[in-house]
Amino acid sequence: MRFELTDIFLANLRAAINSQNGAFVAEQLKELYPPDIAEIFNELKIEEAKYLYTQLDEQVAPDVLVELEDDVRERFLASLTSKEIAEQFIDNMDSDDAADVIAELPDDVQGEVLSHMEDSGQASDIVDLLNYDEHTAGGLMRKEFVRVHVHRKALECVREIREQAHDLEEVYAIYVVDDEEKLIGILHLKKLIVSPIRSIVADIYDPKIISVKTNTLAEEVANVMDKYKLVAIPVVDALGRLVGVITIDDVVDFRREEETEDVQKMGAMEALEEPYMSTPFLQMIRKRAGWLIILFLGETLTATAMGFFQDQIAKAVILALFIPLIISSGGNSGSQASTLIIRALALGEITIRDWWKIVKKEFSTGLVIGLILGVIGYIRVAAWSYFISSYGPNWQLIAFSVSFSLVGVVMWGTLMGSLLPLLLKRLGLDPAVSSAPFVATLVDVTGLIIYFSVSIMFLKGILL
Repeated sequence: MRFELTDIFLANLRAAINSQNGAFVAEQLKELYPPDIAEIFNELKIEEAKYLYTQLDEQVAPDVLVELEDDVRERFLASLTSKEIAEQFIDNMDSDDAADVIAELPDDVQGEVLSHMEDSGQASDIVDLLNYDEHTAGGLMRKEFVRVHVHRKALECVREIREQAHDLEEVYAIYVVDDEEKLIGILHLKKLIVSPIRSIVADIYDPKIISVKTNTLAEEVANVMDKYKLVAIPVVDALGRLVGVITIDDVVDFRREEETEDVQKMGAMEALEEPYMSTPFLQMIRKRAGWLIILFLGETLTATAMGFFQDQIAKAVILALFIPLIISSGGNSGSQASTLIIRALALGEITIRDWWKIVKKEFSTGLVIGLILGVIGYIRVAAWSYFISSYGPNWQLIAFSVSFSLVGVVMWGTLMGSLLPLLLKRLGLDPAVSSAPFVATLVDVTGLIIYFSVSIMFLKGILL
């Protein structure tokens, strides 16, 4: 049954905490999952959270810490000593989660925490993980995994697996290595069970295995796991030695963070470093104002473009009525194309090498959509002229101007929206910064030029 945090539940829990009723608190928490308990932690004061922690099982507490909101975890850890952090949390964590938590601590505290760790081997693993870029496979992997040597017998293999798996929550796979610790394959559990106990691993393992290197970008790792439907993928070093494993939960967390960052960038702002409600006011202003200023200055070019055609506007004021229609159509089509291309790049569906195919596809798409909107635009002017005479005797020329302009602007907007992300990717920049508002601003300016150029062509006898 899904847990729902209510005001009544929270009030009763707080009352029990304040009265030091540990039995009641433990009873309320024993059926909850770590994310549910973390949700409760996020609502409590630090002293209340510290008491709540004392009632948690030592295997559950580290998982709760990982699930906390960043600012809550930071404040909670700041209230503990280095020894408490090491012994009560880090010692019971998977190496990847432990490395993530330690990375958030001040530099001087990191060394103190590691020095208090009981397992020096785990401390070494954590230090090793901290040396990798967080956006690479090395930064995502964990050091806990099950491996067997290729020359072992099946019975010895089972004993090894039992010994190694004792400290693991889940056994995703059994990896096979040679005498130099190089990854050479995978041993399927079913194959191990049905094979004679005297069998040698070399005779029953599967040499077909997909792996990534420690310097492989996290985005590429996510794409590989998605493509081959993997729940775990081994990580090897430059020499091919097995050094870690990345599990699906780590990839899901990475994808969520990246998608959140991309969505925020596509909204014409810098990505927030903390959850929305935890972001300080001044930081929120700084993150949002920069791009808005740039877009505002970009939109001033629209007024400049209109200034070049002020004589034509003065002679046919009716043209100004259709400016919002024209530029919004171009901006919307550009935003659509930009969003589709950015998402396709993120999922690995397309690459920069596909640019010409994308141009042909978007040109055709833009042309058809432009024709559809152009026909609707012509009907709009024609229908309005049937009932009122606002457009005058030259309403057909105005209708053709609007119609053909829509075709041109939509095609241009579609091409701009699809090519800008590819260009930024080629330059080594984040395609998400070619956000919908940014594309729309560029298309607004060029759309006006297209509109008035087409209008002059159809109405040159009136405008010139």
